[in-house]
Amino acid sequence: MEAKARYACTPGTVRGRGILLGGCARKGQLLYTNGKNVIIRDLKNPGLCDVYTDHGYAATVARFSPNGEWIASADAAGHVRVWASHTLGCDPVLKAEHQPLSGSIDDMQWSADGQRIVVCGEGKETRAKCIMWDSGNPVGEFDGISKRCNSCDFKPSRPFRIVTGAEDFKTNLYEGPPFKFSKSSTGHTNFVNCVRYSPNGERFVSVGSDQKGFLYDGKTGDTLCELPAGGLRGEGHKGSIYSVNWSPDNAQVLTASADKTVKLWDVSGAEAKVVTTFSLASAPQVEHMQVGGFWLGDLMGSVSLSGDINYFDPRAGTSPVQVVRGHSKTVTALSLAPNDELYTASYDGVVSRWQTSVGCVGRVQGKG
Repeated sequence: MEAKARYACTPGTVRGRGILLGGCARKGQLLYTNGKNVIIRDLKNPGLCDVYTDHGYAATVARFSPNGEWIASADAAGHVRVWASHTLGCDPVLKAEHQPLSGSIDDMQWSADGQRIVVCGEGKETRAKCIMWDSGNPVGEFDGISKRCNSCDFKPSRPFRIVTGAEDFKTNLYEGPPFKFSKSSTGHTNFVNCVRYSPNGERFVSVGSDQKGFLYDGKTGDTLCELPAGGLRGEGHKGSIYSVNWSPDNAQVLTASADKTVKLWDVSGAEAKVVTTFSLASAPQVEHMQVGGFWLGDLMGSVSLSGDINYFDPRAGTSPVQVVRGHSKTVTALSLAPNDELYTASYDGVVSRWQTSVGCVGRVQGKG
């Protein structure tokens, strides 16, 4: 018996927390986690996918190495596994395994030279750590983080910097290697959920649960401008912002928020301005909260609380141009219909309809 198709689960989500997606624009692949699994999914043909299943605990985040040959994935127990991206489908080659933190790892990034990995999350003694990817040896100290660290990023150009964002409302900058504390920014008034460097390394951005974001100088950490929150006169978000991603040309950022919208910002000038606000439905529900996003090459998108992966194109309007659906929870039942369709159900009450040649084509609506 030979499998004809594999239908991947959608990203695992939790209300009140964002998810930070990975991917490789050069390979055209998206990386995300669900349960103990790491899913590699083709961006242009979402029906093409591979699954890595060797984590012993819930996988939390995964990142391609700069050359795309290796994937580092982390889990809820603080482990990092580095494995070959091209060996899926057979026994995947595990290159290294370390435990840099004692608690869950929430974010992780490679250095531009592919030699180091920085992780952050929960821990008893430290909430962020940079290690050599092969030996696991630490590279510096990350002082100044007093609560759970939600996000981290490596400056992609020299001189190297690492930025972190935490639930103590602070954005910290570290110089190195070896890395040491350089500067702390306290502009946020609530959790910092995501920090990201621009592709050229000249600036970085932070977003948080205070509904706003800030742009900083990539080398010094000085604040440049604010992505203002929404309100009676503001065009910004009116809910927690969970993720931010840069355009390849360093001129725009894409933000995803619990206010059920995704916003495209122009950050090329002295002020940040909203260019487009994407909406998921005319009457959005809780499931339309936006908890993650990506911008890989010419493809941009977001992830809803329901697990749906939404693709956007500003030239095509403010609605998604494509929505990839599936199950984000354990599938409990399956039935094959006479017309070569599948119906599946998961324990969260979702019933999905599938066409074997296409994949998931929608959810069965109604009360039951």
